[in-house]
Order: sequence, then structure tokens, then C-alpha cells
Amino acid sequence: MDHEAVLTLFDRRMRQHTQGGERNGDVVRQAGADGDWNGVVWSGLDTATADAAIAEQVRYFTGLGRDFEWKLYAYDRPGDLGTRLKAAGFTPEPEETLMVAEIADLPLAADLPEGIELHPVTDPAGVDLMADVQRQAFGTSSTRYRDQMLAQLAQTPDTLSMVIAMAGDLPVCAARMELHPGTEFASLWGGGTVPAWRGRGIYRALIAHRARIAAASGYRFLQVDASSQSRPILQRLGFAALSTTTPYVYETATSPRPEA
Repeated sequence: MDHEAVLTLFDRRMRQHTQGGERNGDVVRQAGADGDWNGVVWSGLDTATADAAIAEQVRYFTGLGRDFEWKLYAYDRPGDLGTRLKAAGFTPEPEETLMVAEIADLPLAADLPEGIELHPVTDPAGVDLMADVQRQAFGTSSTRYRDQMLAQLAQTPDTLSMVIAMAGDLPVCAARMELHPGTEFASLWGGGTVPAWRGRGIYRALIAHRARIAAASGYRFLQVDASSQSRPILQRLGFAALSTTTPYVYETATSPRPEA
């Protein structure tokens, strides 16, 4: 895989011309409905335009009464954009690694531990099970996550694939995939395993499961914003690190921020 060419393709199709994106000068932003993700996905700024563009996005989203996120990639300009965002009241969250794999190069078969079955999530009851996994896996409230998954299930069911791994009646791992028509990319999100079931290959099996769905739907690439915990697993499977991305969050006083 030509890393530079794929990064250029990702930047153009998934950031500059993202589905649902709105161009505002040299910024592309998304303003979703209640429960959706809101934020800036791309910018083409310089030292002369950055501060005014940041101020405009703050005015826009606070006018809507919504928290929002500015997804800053390592190659974005100007070089001090992160410093400017912090000065404007944004808070950086942990850095993630942009990782991409060509689906044809991935292992699409993966064994599940004995007693584990995968189930598609297509209704609110399944979303409740996913939220329970998120709470256990990450030790945080899953209320925002649940609200976002319900909103996506209602609004974009044809481009959303959610799956949960069950040990009998016990949910032990959950993840989702978003398909992006016309881009060649599908993106993986939210993979989490409850502590007692880690290290048994369930997370890898869910990656293979979603890769098979993406391949059957005609997609070429899988993309992940990987945490430090998932990056080594993804590298072993064949994902390449193309850049890093840091979520810069601006919180209003009126609206909880959905999770990406």
C-alpha cells in the first residue's frame, strides 16, 4: 500500500468532501442532529486565517447550543493550530493514530473462543447491551454512547453495522462500523472488550467480521482512529499508521458531547 497516496485519498474523500460535511470558508464542519457528532473534520488554514476561523466555529456551534470537536491531524496547518485551539478554550484529548488497511490484505477469518457467538445489533435492546460493554470496558458512563448509537440506528441504518459478542446471555465485546459511500473507506469505531474476556482474540474476530462485511459491500479500505491499546493489535493484523489525530473539544454549558 502506498501510504502517501492513501493518506491523500483519505484526506480528500473522508475529510474535505465528507458526507454530510458543510464547507465554511477553509473549514469543513458537521452539525448533526441531537445525539450526533458535531465538529470540524478538515481545515486548510494559515497563520493569517486560523484565529478568525476558530472564532467563527466557536460562534456557530455555541449558537446551536452544542459541544463540538475539532479533529486536528498531525499534518494540518498552521503548525501551531493546536496551541491556537487551546488558547480559544478547546481541551485536547488523548492522541490517536490514524491507521488504514487494504481489506484485500487483511486476514478475514478469525476463530472465536468456545462459547462465544456474534450477533448483529439492530434494535434498542442490542444497543443497551453494547452500552453495557462500553461501560465495563472503559470504566466510564455509557449514556452519551447509547444516545449516539440509537440516533445513528434511527437515522443511518443502511451505512451502520453494529455487532456484539455474547457468552451465553453475557455481552463481552462490542463494536461498530460506518460505511462511507463513494469514498472506498469504511471506518471502525468503539471496539471494547470487558476486562475478564480480554486476550482471547474476540477483538480481532470482530475486526475480521466487519472487514468481511465491508469487502462484501465493495469497500477497499478500513480506517481506524486507534488508541494506544488497540494500535499494536491492528499493526499485527496489517494496518499501517499514516498520521496521528488529536480531538480538541469545546464544551458549551448546555449540551453533552456525543462520542465519536
